[in-house]
Amino acid sequence: MGKTKKKKKKIQDPLDSTMSLGDHLEELRMRLIRALLGLGFGAVICLVLCSKIIAFVERPYIDVMGAEARLQILAPAEGFISYIKIALISGLILSSPWVFYQIWMFVAAGLYPHERRYVHLATPFSATLFVTGALFFVFVVAPLTLGFLVKFNKSVLGVDSNFTFANYISFITMLMLIFGIAFQTPIAIFFLNRTGLVSIEGLRRSRKYVLLSIFVVAAMATPPDPISQVTLAVPLYALFELGILLSWFSSRRRKSQDKQ
Repeated sequence: MGKTKKKKKKIQDPLDSTMSLGDHLEELRMRLIRALLGLGFGAVICLVLCSKIIAFVERPYIDVMGAEARLQILAPAEGFISYIKIALISGLILSSPWVFYQIWMFVAAGLYPHERRYVHLATPFSATLFVTGALFFVFVVAPLTLGFLVKFNKSVLGVDSNFTFANYISFITMLMLIFGIAFQTPIAIFFLNRTGLVSIEGLRRSRKYVLLSIFVVAAMATPPDPISQVTLAVPLYALFELGILLSWFSSRRRKSQDKQ
């Protein structure tokens, strides 16, 4: 009897297979669960450290109002709700590398094999930009914005500024998220270019329209004061130019590799 040769079944990489709509939905569900578990773990850590985080978040307020200034709580549950909100936002920032990894791995499932290698580069870059944007707001934008608003209230309206703890925390945490997300601009531009949806020439030609759009978005996403709007719009446009630069370097590198 002849020997029958058993064919070894090649293990297929899930990222190299074509996924159906059901597979994409299952992949999305799995990535969301993992991202939420990471967020929950980060939030628990931040709950333990929340008093130190609050002291850090209050720094812009103390710098503007003086060392003796204190935030106020007017409703019984206001402090507790704000405490939980701080823990969640801080947990998101702490777990952002893991959360962005899950997001980009879901994106990778819909890309071509030669495009997926950029996902591993985008993950740490995305997390770094997100944290940088949040910290940029706390250290640079928040003191300028609060200073402007306090002076406006005093000089124009003739009233003293006494912020509540809940309103201040909502103001700080919401804009930390906005700045963190806005700082993802270079990654978005890079992937739009790599997938062929936008060309470098098209990005360069659209500069004046992008600049106008950025100021409109900054005006909608920030409080109605020029300091916040300008301090968000200027970094956003710089990040737009950084996205063009990254796309240009990637294009040059690809062309040089093709020649070899």
